[in-house]
Amino acid sequence: MDAVVLERLQRLEEQVRSDKVTVAFVAEFSRGKSELINAIFFAGYGRRIMPASAGRTTMCPTELGFESGMEPSLRLLPIETRLQALGVAEWRLRPGGWTKLALNTDDPEQMAKALEKVSEMRSVCVDEARALGFWSEAADADNPLPDAAGMVQVPMWRHAIINLPHPLLKQGLVILDTPGLNAVGAEPELTINLIPQAHAVVFILGADTGVTRSDLSIWRDHLGAAEDAADARLVVLNKIDTLWDALNSPAQVQAQIERQRHTSAEMLGVPLGHVVAVSAQKGLLAKIHCDDQLLQASGLPQLEVALGRGIMSRRQDILRATVASAVASLQNETRRVINIRRRDLDEQMLELRSLRGKNMSVIEAMRARIEIEQQEFEASAAKIQAVRAVHLKMLRVLFQRLGPRGLRAHLEELSAALEPAGVKLGVRKVYGETFDRVRAAMEAAQASGVEMQAMLGGTFRQLNSDFGFSLQVPPAPPLGAYAQDITAIEQRHLQYVAVANTLRLAQREHAQRLLRALDLRLRTVFEAVANELELWSKTVMGQLDAQLRERQRSFARRMEAVKRIQQATSGLLERIAEVEAAERNLAELEQRLLELTAELVQPPAADDGAPVGDMAQAVAQPLTPLATA
Repeated sequence: MDAVVLERLQRLEEQVRSDKVTVAFVAEFSRGKSELINAIFFAGYGRRIMPASAGRTTMCPTELGFESGMEPSLRLLPIETRLQALGVAEWRLRPGGWTKLALNTDDPEQMAKALEKVSEMRSVCVDEARALGFWSEAADADNPLPDAAGMVQVPMWRHAIINLPHPLLKQGLVILDTPGLNAVGAEPELTINLIPQAHAVVFILGADTGVTRSDLSIWRDHLGAAEDAADARLVVLNKIDTLWDALNSPAQVQAQIERQRHTSAEMLGVPLGHVVAVSAQKGLLAKIHCDDQLLQASGLPQLEVALGRGIMSRRQDILRATVASAVASLQNETRRVINIRRRDLDEQMLELRSLRGKNMSVIEAMRARIEIEQQEFEASAAKIQAVRAVHLKMLRVLFQRLGPRGLRAHLEELSAALEPAGVKLGVRKVYGETFDRVRAAMEAAQASGVEMQAMLGGTFRQLNSDFGFSLQVPPAPPLGAYAQDITAIEQRHLQYVAVANTLRLAQREHAQRLLRALDLRLRTVFEAVANELELWSKTVMGQLDAQLRERQRSFARRMEAVKRIQQATSGLLERIAEVEAAERNLAELEQRLLELTAELVQPPAADDGAPVGDMAQAVAQPLTPLATA
């Protein structure tokens, strides 16, 4: 492989190794969200690991995942970091700003005690609560109640990251545990970036209460508008055990549960099959005591199967398709190089066989002809360098438009609109104009890619005609998916700046956090587009470089062959034998290439429609303790 093909393969491998499936658990307070996480992931410990008892619940967004090379740990970001401009994504790159606690995976007591940190609160004065985003005079009903000293309770931590070598987490699953409505609304980065980017959302209701007003508020403001993600929304009616009434028959209890499912599905606008009724507490108890009958009654296995087969298998199918497409492209490029070498060997073989029985004057004439061809080829180098310079200049201009400075210019008007305190009149219009500019930048990037493809296509056709190359310019990378991402971001922000959050936006600090979250999200999209175009450019120019190198090597080999024939009569036969050996080696290389890529492109032979991979199977059965797993 040449360097460009190797880089593409390494990027593909990195994508496979780092690919994550993020599932966000979202609920209002006291819906049993942490208990559900305990039942699905931590029953093997024989006790609760996440805090889920009365008065002890998750107060900050918490991620459960696994990063290889990092010890099991709990990292906590202090709530005071909200007073600074940096978002959570930027704090991830600053490990010194986090409080870190080691986790002993063989000691459930130590783990449970350490993870109680995510439920910690602290008392602050009203002014500090206002600065942190937990107090607003305009939204008095949502404010925490002051104590006798006038102090209010706010979460101690802004964000928590748990790193555990759990079997499912090691396979790429990431669980995002979110706090209730007040904390969700106070952290724009959570509602604007983290939850929308999750591959699936599990929305948890109380089976005894159904869809309450606060549940409906969370769904409408933060979840329900994502129409393209409807298949990745699961609604869980938790605590069905509260409906298990000894005065009612099992059939009557089941009828109550079914009524709640139908009502919830209708109110939230989701298919009935996406509403699952469970009892997390009974499911956890059943797993700990190995009670299969109680486990089935809890409904937990049905939820686990929905997660495993519906979400993780779908994500793996997408990843497999990505791998297959990329590997097929890499295979074609590598075979093209092999074919170039095979063609050069064929030309050399024809030359060598034509020299049999010829005198030295004929050999000298052939040497002169090769030298002329080489000079003509080298004379074209200036033209190739000129095309390369134009191409690089176009790339630089494109990268400047997609860089931080270009994005800052697009957001300048919105930044000015969000800067002053007070009610932001006309902010939706400014948002619309801002995203029009962002979309225009994306369209300009696509147009630049098409323009570069056309320019290089003309040059490559000329080189193919003049020197017998087999250069092909692949189509410029389509950026439609990124344009869809920008549209989704716009819809998310317009939903967020609706009437429900008008009072929050009146706070200057909150508006600035919102702008920061938007900047981070758009920057990620712009960087992805720039990386896509850069890799495409490297692929195109790498193809040219590879064929230029092969032609130079061909001239050198042909000159060496003629020189050896001039020096010794046996040199001709030896050189013919060497070319034949090289042809056999190329055939072996091509066969090996096809065998290796076939293993990556073709689906497993055992895949007959069952859930793909071990993840779907593992999530649907009780887990043993991590020490034995």
